[in-house]
Amino acid sequence: MVYLELIGGFILLIVAGDMLVRGSVGLALRLGVAPLIVGLTIVGFGTSAPELVVSLDAALNSSTGMAIGNIVGSNIANIFLVLGLPAMIAPTICAQPFIGRNMAYVLAATVLFIVLCFFGPLHIWQGALLFSLIILFLVVTGLQAPRQYQDEVSDIGDKLPNTVLISVFILTGIIGLPAGAHIIVSTGSEIASSYGVSDTVIGLTLVALGTSLPELAATSMAALRGEAGVALGNVLGSCLFNLLAIMGLTALFVPIPVPEALLRFDLWVMLAAVLVLVPFIWSGREISRRAGAMFVLAYLAYIAAVFMPRHSALAETLF
Repeated sequence: MVYLELIGGFILLIVAGDMLVRGSVGLALRLGVAPLIVGLTIVGFGTSAPELVVSLDAALNSSTGMAIGNIVGSNIANIFLVLGLPAMIAPTICAQPFIGRNMAYVLAATVLFIVLCFFGPLHIWQGALLFSLIILFLVVTGLQAPRQYQDEVSDIGDKLPNTVLISVFILTGIIGLPAGAHIIVSTGSEIASSYGVSDTVIGLTLVALGTSLPELAATSMAALRGEAGVALGNVLGSCLFNLLAIMGLTALFVPIPVPEALLRFDLWVMLAAVLVLVPFIWSGREISRRAGAMFVLAYLAYIAAVFMPRHSALAETLF
């Protein structure tokens, strides 16, 4: 029963997040807000809403391990799984405009986040630093964003025909997101207790995978349409928002202790995932089907390592 509740929480979270983004974009465009501003703010934050509300709910309910585990696990899943599976369907082109610059931002944000984690719990000043950097990123991106991006944002909002429907979408999103997050956090904590694992492990695996489902679905459909390269920028943007916006906002509200296991292993896997992606993007090479399969295998190996007893001889060797 608890697993059905968890699945229901994920479905509610994903549907509510999508409705909130579409409703908010539609309202903003009807109020005359420039599509570029809408894309950088509402769409940017809205597509990361599942991770945001889950991490905030977990932190506010004393499950801080799940909060930070969700962010780290989501970024690992975004690179190894969300990019790996679509590449197995169709090779992913890595030569889009600005993609190399965004890769540099993700790498820098990852290194900064790891450094902050080694200086103890993430408090309000670390949160303020991280969140200020996402604001800076939005400003810089806004000055350089291509016209195509603005047109894509307009297409999202124009699909809602009237103000009443827009209001329904926004209201459903506002109610559904925290409700879905609360279900996920409570059931995730229950599963962790029943199996004798920490809420950090659940955050790194079940919760992180669930909150990454929208990105996985979008990239898989893009690959089936032969447009897998389009989703690469969205994955990098999601990784950046997770580290800077979501972790920054969460730390502003609640101090986030960093579990020792993350410092020894999971943070380095996240950095390794980013470094593996760097050569593909900076050289403009495609992520081939073989590379995609290796990405997926790496993710499966990581999940297996997370569930290893942390005090076993093999775990001590790895960590």
